[in-house]
Amino acid sequence: MSSIKQIQITFDCAEPARLAAFWCEVLGYVLPPVPEGFATWEDYHRSLPPEDQVTYFACSDPSGTGPRLLFQRVPEGKVVKNRVHLDVRAGIGLVGEERLATLEAECARLVSLGAVHLYTQLADGEEESCITMQDIEGNEFCLD
Repeated sequence: MSSIKQIQITFDCAEPARLAAFWCEVLGYVLPPVPEGFATWEDYHRSLPPEDQVTYFACSDPSGTGPRLLFQRVPEGKVVKNRVHLDVRAGIGLVGEERLATLEAECARLVSLGAVHLYTQLADGEEESCITMQDIEGNEFCLD
């Protein structure tokens, strides 16, 4: 049996291209090149007849080290808490007030992109601070 070399993380969602663009901004990922003849992906999508509308969209880490993210349209909305979530590692190696300030600054940046700040867990002597958020479709993730 061979070992797995790569993973892809798939999100069920309502608007694949919009959610992919959001996560590109969060993670510094990139969208695939826009088809020739179109200025943006939105222009391309608007040009398609309803039966050809995009049902999935992907983005990737430009360095090639992070997993590919795939966003697939599903008919139902999110109804319960995620069973899996992403931890956006904004505070690696930082502790105390420096860590909290870094996480709060990243939280403010993500809120400006449409994310929602749910709550901040302050350091308690055992665990360092982290911030729980939701993306633009309500999927929970953490800044840690």
